Amino acid sequence: MEIINRRQRMSSVARKVRRDQDQTIGLVPTMGALHEGHLSLVREARRMCDVVVVTVFVNPTQFGLDEDFAHYPRDLTKDAARLTDYNVDYIFAPSIEEVYPKDFATYVTVGGLSEQLEGAARPGHFRGVATVVAVLLNIVRPDFAFFGQKDAQQTLIVKRLVRDLAFETEIVVLPTIREESGLALSSRNAYLSEEEKRAAVILSHALTRAKEAYKAGERSGSRLVETVRATVAGEPLARLDYVSVTDADTLENLEKLDDRTVLIALAVNFGKTRLIDNIVLNRKKNGGSAAAS
Repeated sequence: MEIINRRQRMSSVARKVRRDQDQTIGLVPTMGALHEGHLSLVREARRMCDVVVVTVFVNPTQFGLDEDFAHYPRDLTKDAARLTDYNVDYIFAPSIEEVYPKDFATYVTVGGLSEQLEGAARPGHFRGVATVVAVLLNIVRPDFAFFGQKDAQQTLIVKRLVRDLAFETEIVVLPTIREESGLALSSRNAYLSEEEKRAAVILSHALTRAKEAYKAGERSGSRLVETVRATVAGEPLARLDYVSVTDADTLENLEKLDDRTVLIALAVNFGKTRLIDNIVLNRKKNGGSAAAS
């Protein structure tokens, strides 16, 4: 496993893999602080691809002024050690200057999808995400790039980015990895106190109750929203930011749920820590059949 810091070196290596060795490349973009959720992406990349590249880069452009960029966990040595057992070929860990050279002035905005939910709560966040993903895809030119369903809106934006700008990369989205309690794995879980971490399972509990209501026949978007709100309200440490019931592909708000795939997403604050989670209902499988998931 080689750790690469320079974009020119990473581009050169990737070009050789593609052209000279005719091998497929799988890219797993991360901001480090690796956990089992990231490692599930690495395992799938290893299964599907000849060469696996994991990026470790805390992207400053996706953090707001009052967010935690300065304190976001960074430990490349620890991350590299976690990846040694997964036969990763390259870690691309560039400096900020390598990703955003002096006088950098070009940003990518995915219209529509970027202004809702997390985009409304964190203005500019998805411009930063779309820009850094575009840069990484251009540097590595992977055949496949792997993302987690926990960041559902991000995956939609990345898919649209790839489609609209004609990147020759297939986006692979894998299921959310959860602790035994149901709490979705996130690097930000490290910020939670023990009491807050116990309280944070309310996110998955609220989504599960909405899923159960849907399975029981509830098709009102507003009533599903209220189910989630009422559940979160029962946890004194939780402060709900938003909950939405939308079309899983367009993020269009839904009141009457029909045969479309539905995304229920929420964001909740615990002290200074903000967590997100989601669930997909009526997910289409095998070209037409549908099931709650």
